[in-house]
Amino acid sequence: MNDNFILRLQNITKSFGDTQVLRGISIDIRQGEFITFLGSSGCGKTTTLRIIAGLEEPDSGAVLLEGRDVTALAPNKRDVNTVFQSYALFPHMTVEQNVAYSLRLKKVPKEEQQRSAQELLELVQLAGYEKRMPSELSGGQRQRVAIARALAGRPRVLLLDEPLGALDLQLRRQMQVELKRLQKKLGVTFLYITHDQEEALNMSDRIVVMREGRFEQIGTPGEVYDHPRTAFVARFVGSANVIRGVVRRSGEETRLETPGGSLPFLPGECHCPDGAAVSLAVRSEQLRFERMAASGAQGDGIQAVVKEKSFAGGMLRITFALAQGEEVVASRHGIDLDLHPEEKVLLSWEPQAATVVEEDGT
Repeated sequence: MNDNFILRLQNITKSFGDTQVLRGISIDIRQGEFITFLGSSGCGKTTTLRIIAGLEEPDSGAVLLEGRDVTALAPNKRDVNTVFQSYALFPHMTVEQNVAYSLRLKKVPKEEQQRSAQELLELVQLAGYEKRMPSELSGGQRQRVAIARALAGRPRVLLLDEPLGALDLQLRRQMQVELKRLQKKLGVTFLYITHDQEEALNMSDRIVVMREGRFEQIGTPGEVYDHPRTAFVARFVGSANVIRGVVRRSGEETRLETPGGSLPFLPGECHCPDGAAVSLAVRSEQLRFERMAASGAQGDGIQAVVKEKSFAGGMLRITFALAQGEEVVASRHGIDLDLHPEEKVLLSWEPQAATVVEEDGT
């Protein structure tokens, strides 16, 4: 075993009644990584967290913590703590008492409890709040107290179940920065659960995109965003366009042919034969557009029709309809180009901006 793997999930399955929630998931997680499980409601991410925490037992598979099989161990027998969205602070205890609670249960001397609580509150930037009650704190402050309490026992792995979900957008973004800073300073392995792609992209060392109980893709934020493996990942992380066509090879050139025109592309790892159906993911910010010539003549590009546009916050978004009936979206910074609905344009992109993706069910 690689000693750098602090946590390993090996072929975990889980069903509730006739519903299979996890379908043989496996991952190796290194010491000090910030891993985010990203997916929509019902994909199995919270069940995965609960199995790691010991709150659920898998039907099959194993959970290894520092090389030790902890699959059947009770939560208090594994070196893991959890922070929930609800914070679950004790309302009748002060901030200091909440943070020191686990140490008190372990019969740690009172002076050491106070010292540890002080250190952790300084770490989460709440020094001076020791005697306050949870009801006297803001949502962001309560969240930081919950994190400090979870860290009091010095867990090897900290599980965070959508801890920012109850906060407003501005505070959520501020807490993303603080969480990442805290994680790097402590060197603790963080496993973070969310449905918010912005949180995942901003904080993670690696992202695990989940879908229907499976790991759809595991990679760095850059890999998941720029090189999605499937059409689902392309659309879910960053809302990419998926454009379908047929491969046409001529000498050294590979082109995507569609009913509205064709463009060269780089096939990458997809060794697509001539005539093969293929799907390309192109991010909206990579999609270029220009008015078609009055003659209707066109070079490289795919013909499309403007459907609607919006301009807000310095970002222009235009929806186009392709000849095959699909819709794609282009976005760019800058002024409105004065395009009008039903106007014809040519769409294009740099060959390196497109990624071949697997369609659903492939």
